[in-house]
Amino acid sequence: MFILTLPLNKHSVHVFTTASKDSGEGEEELQRRLEKRERARRKRENNRAMLTKRCEGSERAHLPRLSSEQETSEEANEAAAEEDTQEEEVRPESLSPEELEKLKEAVDERKKLIQSLRGKPWPMKKKLVTLRESQEFVEKYEGALGKGKGRKLYAYKVMMTKKWMKFQRDFENFKTACIPWEMKIKEIESHFGSSVASYFIFLRWMYGINLILFGLTFGLVMVPEALMGRPYGSIPRKTVPRAEETSAMDFAVLWDCGGYAQYSVLFYGFYNNQRAVGWLKFRMPLSYFLVGVGTVAYSYMVVIRTMARNANESGVGDDNSFNFSWKMFTSWDYLIGNPETADNKFASITTSFKEAILEEQESRKDDNIHLTRFLRVLANFLVLCCLAGSGYLIYFVVRRSQKFALDGLENHTWWERNEVNMVMSLLGMFCPMLFDVISALENYHPRVALQWQLGRIFALFLGNLYTFIIALMDEINLKREEEKIIKFNITMWETSLYNGTVSENSTAPPVTIQPADVPRGPCWETMVGQEFVRLIISDTMTTYIMLLIGDFLRAVLVRFLNYCWCWDLEAGFPSYSEFDVSGNVLGLIFNQGMIWMGAFYAPCLPALNVLRLHVSMYLQCWAVMCCNVPQERVFKASGSNNFYMAMLLVILFLSTLPAIYTIVTIPPSFDCGPFSGKKRMFDVIQETLESDFPAWFSKVFSYASNPGLVLPFILLMVLAIYYLQSTSKSYKEANVELKKKLHAVNSICFLLIIARTFMCF
Repeated sequence: MFILTLPLNKHSVHVFTTASKDSGEGEEELQRRLEKRERARRKRENNRAMLTKRCEGSERAHLPRLSSEQETSEEANEAAAEEDTQEEEVRPESLSPEELEKLKEAVDERKKLIQSLRGKPWPMKKKLVTLRESQEFVEKYEGALGKGKGRKLYAYKVMMTKKWMKFQRDFENFKTACIPWEMKIKEIESHFGSSVASYFIFLRWMYGINLILFGLTFGLVMVPEALMGRPYGSIPRKTVPRAEETSAMDFAVLWDCGGYAQYSVLFYGFYNNQRAVGWLKFRMPLSYFLVGVGTVAYSYMVVIRTMARNANESGVGDDNSFNFSWKMFTSWDYLIGNPETADNKFASITTSFKEAILEEQESRKDDNIHLTRFLRVLANFLVLCCLAGSGYLIYFVVRRSQKFALDGLENHTWWERNEVNMVMSLLGMFCPMLFDVISALENYHPRVALQWQLGRIFALFLGNLYTFIIALMDEINLKREEEKIIKFNITMWETSLYNGTVSENSTAPPVTIQPADVPRGPCWETMVGQEFVRLIISDTMTTYIMLLIGDFLRAVLVRFLNYCWCWDLEAGFPSYSEFDVSGNVLGLIFNQGMIWMGAFYAPCLPALNVLRLHVSMYLQCWAVMCCNVPQERVFKASGSNNFYMAMLLVILFLSTLPAIYTIVTIPPSFDCGPFSGKKRMFDVIQETLESDFPAWFSKVFSYASNPGLVLPFILLMVLAIYYLQSTSKSYKEANVELKKKLHAVNSICFLLIIARTFMCF
């Protein structure tokens, strides 16, 4: 038998234990003795607290008598405790290794209890008492374990563990602080709900994607060509033609992507077909092709990965039981110390209650089903008419612009030159408003109505975009026919230039032709890139102008003219505008689709989109908080943004189809771009394999790209996807069954508790 005294703080804690062969019994004995000493210490502290309280409330005449009684009682308690432990005192060095290990295990158990205490189904009072006791136990005995010979390592480990946990907390706070626009989005969510905030979260995500695309195109395509390629004016494709030099710096020409902007690294035609450039022997054509393919592959990967992560997060712990009770008793964050943050949290809780009330009302709604079906069929018919009309209008305008191009664009007005871009922007602006009016007939749940609205605007934008692409393909065919004629004329011009006879005694210098005077063919790739850049710029300017006019000026009008107007401008017409979630989301998605579609022919498009998204975040956040009002029917957004991601994935697939078609089927222009002189653009891969890799690698690549191997591999991937989808479906069904069983068990337990309560009475 041995005895231990651990002097800690003001009091000594005595540990008595008997060495036992059974380790379990020894640990229980140690724990019991420790708890006994703790109870004695707490009893002494309680006596002192009672003495202080009673002395403060007593009269001065009775103070000496009361104090002497309490002091006598306290001394008696302390004497009794000292008598119990008097024969048990010894130094800390007397602990055996086994007992030291048991004490360490007890400290570790208390630490685990502190970490898991939040999830214990105990009353709050019991949790607080247990937490306080465990913290005191750990603080005292953890320090005691760090004293004495051979125990410094344990104290060092404890200290480093605490420092590591503090570092992890600080690092998590730092990561949260580094998230761009996080506080702006939280403020918008607190006032306008999660549906409006989901748009800004989606915009921030798109901004990150475009930063990566911009880094790839800028670092691997534009910068190498600008630094290591041939300079401006050295060859015809990098020189403004002589006839255009006088107007090459005009603002109207530059705004139309012509002049010096056309003959720069911003567009496809500026890049040379030289296989290696600079002292690094940088493979410019190969880099251009691989960056174009890599941006699309990266976009596919990140969209699918985000969808999978959102699906995993949305499928965990989705339980709507006692929704209002949870919101009432657990919504407030007691760590808030900033008044502005508290106001935002209060507004957020209010908005969440509105969302929950609307969800409950919609779940109990009972309407006339026959009238509802008729109105929904009528609404869909009107939407189809709008879609057909917009598609025909775009096709008509594009065909008209081709006639203007044949006549010469300089002979027409500004509207006629930019008619296609302006019509597409106006249709994308006013058709969603018309769809919003039509959707009032359907009487859907706001979340379902938003999805229908998104689907209709998606069909509108997709039809407009593909109508534009079809008309653009007609223009590409016209350029190719013109290219054949010009190619023949250039051959005749070169023949007449070099077939002249020169006398033997002539001392005249040879004829030199400046690059600006050399005739050149039409570069259809640059033309396609210019069309997409014009479309992006016109759409961006139209969006910002309508934001200032439709939101800001409207809000100013309602705010300052409401006092002197004939009717209530806030409650009636025009009133403050609401934030159009569906139109803005689809605008983002289709702008990104145009970036993916045109970035191969205009490497500047990702940079333009990064600038556009950056400005849009600040401008739209300001417009929402200053000019818009929350929707009358505030509703909760879905648990994830997978609906947005699904549309983005569809538009990504549909945007890559035209680019892949032009790369695979249409021959590149003969005198512009990095692939000039090749039959197809992808021939650069075969050329690189033959020149830079051994022969066996080229054979392996040709065998691997054989359709006889590719098709079975694709079939195997489809079967694997089907198997994984079936497995996931079975897991979901099993989770649903388990949830039903848990609900049944909870109901039975609740009934048993009620029955037992009545039996007790």
